[in-house]
Amino acid sequence: MRQELQSLPKTLAEDVAKNLVMVANLIDDDPEEAYAYSRIALRLASRVAAVREAAGFAAYATQRYTEALAEFRAARRMTGSVELWPVMADCERGLGRPERAMAMAGEPEVQKLDKAGQVEMRMVAAGARRDMGQIDAAIVTLQGPELASNSVQPWTARLRYAYADALLTTGREAEAREWFAKAIEADKDGLTDASDRLAQLDGVDFVDALDEDGEESGQAPVEAQTVVTDDSDSGSDAAEADGDSAAEGEKD
Repeated sequence: MRQELQSLPKTLAEDVAKNLVMVANLIDDDPEEAYAYSRIALRLASRVAAVREAAGFAAYATQRYTEALAEFRAARRMTGSVELWPVMADCERGLGRPERAMAMAGEPEVQKLDKAGQVEMRMVAAGARRDMGQIDAAIVTLQGPELASNSVQPWTARLRYAYADALLTTGREAEAREWFAKAIEADKDGLTDASDRLAQLDGVDFVDALDEDGEESGQAPVEAQTVVTDDSDSGSDAAEADGDSAAEGEKD
């Protein structure tokens, strides 16, 4: 990115860089604000590939999938890189076109991706299978040496989580519990809510100790703002059915 910005006048390059830094800092916690900064950078330097890519990710984070796809395509044209191929395919899912995502999973570009990109593409393809109601095929798509490996890579937690969630959708609860636990082992950075999903499968509910008005309820005082109760005897299954990756939410 620094090299790309060097082609701009110094003051303009500094302004663009400041906005891109704000996008990176805010995209996880405040994606709408990150999106606003990305639009400023885009107005300042729309011919810089790094700006188009940042704008794409900001739009993607706010579920503006049409806009995100356009920005990713522009960045790809500028760089010739296939790195954005999986997230472009996930945008197609977001737009309600899983069949296009599946078609992209079979394109030659996938073979040019690094290992992380290929695993990401596999998760997107599995999500597309689920979108089309092909849950068994989605489970098979996620299986492979990366899933079976004991080695922990940046994608391991999310891959195991996606597999666990797919298993749960078919009612294979015992297997799903095992894979949620494996996802927790690999999830050192808290990328998933695997611990919550596992707790739900174990019948554990997290109850807010404050009443609806945000005041203490007058019950016996507690040291934390949440208390844990075990409802394992109730037989209730609070597991949620869909926890995919690639990408997921309102699909523009």
